[in-house]
Amino acid sequence: MQAKTLHLLGSQIPARSLPLPRFGLAVLRHYTAEYLDWGEGQPIVLIPGLAGGVGLVSPLAALLARDYRVLTYELRGETAPFALRQRFTLADLVDDLAEFVARLALECPVIMGVSFGGIIALQFAARYPARLAAVVAQGVDVSFAPSLLQRVAAIVLSDYSLPNDHPFVNQFFNLFFGKRCDDPVLFEFVTRQCWQTDQSVMAYRFRLAEEMNLRPYLPAIRVPALLLTGQLDILPTAAGLREMEQRIARIEHVRIAEAGHLAFVSHAPQVAACVRRFLRKLNCVPAAVE
Repeated sequence: MQAKTLHLLGSQIPARSLPLPRFGLAVLRHYTAEYLDWGEGQPIVLIPGLAGGVGLVSPLAALLARDYRVLTYELRGETAPFALRQRFTLADLVDDLAEFVARLALECPVIMGVSFGGIIALQFAARYPARLAAVVAQGVDVSFAPSLLQRVAAIVLSDYSLPNDHPFVNQFFNLFFGKRCDDPVLFEFVTRQCWQTDQSVMAYRFRLAEEMNLRPYLPAIRVPALLLTGQLDILPTAAGLREMEQRIARIEHVRIAEAGHLAFVSHAPQVAACVRRFLRKLNCVPAAVE
């Protein structure tokens, strides 16, 4: 995977400048979370999205780790789908995050989530305001109304076993890219990582996302917040983004040009640059060369 990761990060980034992760296990109350730990300095906890786990966010983590310590962990169910037998909610996943931060003794980390992980990050910021320095979320809305796209995706993921190269599924990936992906290596990396997540786990998280409502949490988010949205992202709505801008007290909203919902992997250098600029304003790390 290393060669593909370097391809995703861009040929302008020398391989020798990218730190290698350390592997760890965090024994939490309801499961044992596998995690990767890069770099040194101000800690960032990077929460993966609905599918793909830590592998899909690793290119972004490696970029951020040039200036920070970055930890990304597997959400409940990712490595043990039978965990779904014990039903859990988004609130439970937020509690898992709180336990993970406490277990690793992370003092006021930056909490960053992408897609489904962004929902967890924002709820954590509202419920545990004293346990983080700032929050970053990419690809989120105040709620995701069950659109035709999401309804069909949930049905397919729940009831059918589909190959990695199924044209129907590939079309969904192109929609999440925001446009047709003409980079075969990038497309293969994303699809293969996403299909590492069991279909039942994806379907379960789809249902949690559809039931999600961030509105009660927004006024309680008092830490500095960075909201990142791909310009071509089909999921967040203009009304929902505007509501977050109006109701989160200390928010900065940045749009990533030509990026879709998968901006964190397709435009990892741009996302990392936005996070780095945001945190420099908060004096979280010394300035470094872009």
